[in-house]
Amino acid sequence: MSCQQRCGVCFSIFLIAFATSASGNDTSPFKISDSDREHWSFRPVVRHTIPTVKNRDWVRTPIDAFVLAKLEKQGWQPNQAAERRDLMRRLYLGLTGLPPTFYEQETFLADESPDAVERLVDDLLNRPSYGERWARHWLDLVRYAETNGYERDGAKPSVWRFRDYVIEAFNSDKPYDRFIIEQFAGDELPDASLETIIATGFHRLGPWDDEPADFEQDRADQLDDIIRTTSQVFLGITVGCARCHNHKFDPIAAEDYYRLAAVLDPLKRPQGGRADLDLPAGTLSQRTALIERDRQIDERRRQIAEVRDSIRNGFLASDKSTLPADVVVAFGVATDKRNPTQKELVAKYSSQLDAELIAALPADKRRRVTGLERQIVALREATPDLPRAYFLAETAEPPPKTFLLLRGQAAARGNEVQPGVPLVLVKQQLDLSNQKSSQGTSGRRLAFARWMATDDNPLTARVIVNRVWQYHFGEALVRTPSDFGIIGEEPTHPELLDWLAHWFVHDANWSIKKLHRLILSSSTYRMSKADHPLYGDKDPRNAYLWRFPYRRLEVEAIRDSMLVVSGQLRRPIGGPGIYLEIAPEVLAGNSDPNVVWPKFDEAASSRRTVYAFVKRALVVPFLEVLDVCDTTRSTELRNRTTIAPQALALFNGEFANRQAVHFASRLRREAGDDVTRQIELAYRLTLCRSPNEPEIAAMKRYVAEQMELLTNEAAASQRAISLNEVQQRSLELLCRVILNLNEFVYSN
Repeated sequence: MSCQQRCGVCFSIFLIAFATSASGNDTSPFKISDSDREHWSFRPVVRHTIPTVKNRDWVRTPIDAFVLAKLEKQGWQPNQAAERRDLMRRLYLGLTGLPPTFYEQETFLADESPDAVERLVDDLLNRPSYGERWARHWLDLVRYAETNGYERDGAKPSVWRFRDYVIEAFNSDKPYDRFIIEQFAGDELPDASLETIIATGFHRLGPWDDEPADFEQDRADQLDDIIRTTSQVFLGITVGCARCHNHKFDPIAAEDYYRLAAVLDPLKRPQGGRADLDLPAGTLSQRTALIERDRQIDERRRQIAEVRDSIRNGFLASDKSTLPADVVVAFGVATDKRNPTQKELVAKYSSQLDAELIAALPADKRRRVTGLERQIVALREATPDLPRAYFLAETAEPPPKTFLLLRGQAAARGNEVQPGVPLVLVKQQLDLSNQKSSQGTSGRRLAFARWMATDDNPLTARVIVNRVWQYHFGEALVRTPSDFGIIGEEPTHPELLDWLAHWFVHDANWSIKKLHRLILSSSTYRMSKADHPLYGDKDPRNAYLWRFPYRRLEVEAIRDSMLVVSGQLRRPIGGPGIYLEIAPEVLAGNSDPNVVWPKFDEAASSRRTVYAFVKRALVVPFLEVLDVCDTTRSTELRNRTTIAPQALALFNGEFANRQAVHFASRLRREAGDDVTRQIELAYRLTLCRSPNEPEIAAMKRYVAEQMELLTNEAAASQRAISLNEVQQRSLELLCRVILNLNEFVYSN
């Protein structure tokens, strides 16, 4: 059961309580008892002793000892090690989302040194493609999209900078505690910078209604989106369930919810009416200086316009203007009396008239204008423009008062609430009211972020090591990765989880790359996927970790892998989103298809899928059918469906067929026209192995059948067809088959 489903259960309980009570609003404060803090995830992290095992030769890292101890207690043994080729492909796809090239395969397989795997891991972690792969996992969690959703689904200006920030954070191995603080309060840091301010776009990534029916309620809903995302992503608890009432399962009061609301309340959304605005990405003082600069520039522009307009009427009456006569007449008509045509002419020729007026100024007035223009240049040099980014911002004003909202309704205010943290996680409530950052803001978010990122917090390290484990193994140690609460699942290996969390903070210094190295060095990770009749029957979910899981790749890895093997992948990093192909039939329902989605450009779109423009109201069908995440909320684990439309998209879809064409051309360039060599190369590029004899025979038979079919069809239609065309088309069909093999779209 996902955290959203559990929240639905919680809401159902609330409805029952509401129907049977006078107020329907259980928001009364409750005391946290010692027993409340005894829940496994609320207890302090403990570094457990590494267990002793019988099969010590299998233990490469402490991880293996914890896993093997539990298996041996059952009388079980772990699977044998995966084949070297399989492990190689697993590492490439797991860390970079891309298959190894032919040369990379040959290089690794020829390396017989004992640390070959470790050196490969280091190599992959240092590639830009690692950040592109792992940033996508994080973007799922923080509900990243490039539009707001709802009816107009307007674009979020400059939001792509946040995606690029996340990619760079993973590539540079930014310590996770710093990563948290920058996203939650990067603008309040003493060393705030362009990078840390872009990071705070985290708060603004959710859907936004640009025309709400109730503005106060909409504001509460916006805060709710941030509260839910923050608590689930960083802390692994569902604080959002306490919006309308005390949490029905966890020891989290409604007051805890509104304490976090008070932390976030000083944030404001930059907007101009319905327009969603970005901001100069600077500190509060830098933005203030920029506002003052623009005010002074505007004043000088007003003075220039005044000087210019002082000769305007005389110049237009002098017949010295080179403008057409009807344009001169239009400028001579009062603004409120111009007809539509005249308004259009004035708008079109205003800049040309301004240039003529400046040139016609008397010497003294021209000197004044020149002086003002120099002042504008000097102002810009003294205070340069800042890059623009998408984030919520605080001002230097005192923080607004925050109230507990009865039943979550903005119109039903209860008691005033001070900023704080969930009481069950601390022995004494923190005072976040009297904070002040060096940047002139309230400092509340920075204090809260530092509390989240401390090693005393029992949740933060547990949550992130659990997530990293999940992305490597398909299932986490806690299989409700965003709900460590009472009705979340307990860890399958609690001592291992705690050992990893403690090690991550104290030995790895919050380094995600060091955590990767530890996990990938383990025998647990290097096991084969082979089934076991006894273990599979008794433990179908693989809770004991006796084998490596068999799982389909995410849609990004599937699409990117197709681009790699077809030779079409372009590698530029970062920048605005790319527009993937959407069939005209899908766009036909929109009032203006060319505006809602630009014309398809194959070369521009042949980049990694992490850069795809994510439009909430128009999800690219190829991505949607292969279970891309729901961007309206934090996604802890993507759906894993097996449905007919997936086969249709991969076998009949435009993208897959186009890559098959490119793949076939590549095979002919690199392997010539020998079908056996083409099949061999195709298998090596896609599956990282050579085909066996039955596979070669089956594929050659398929090619021969297609060649015969194509020849017969051409003859029946009396159309001339060359041998070259028959060979090319039959090879394209073969490539389509290979790109649809289960082995290609599943991890090794």
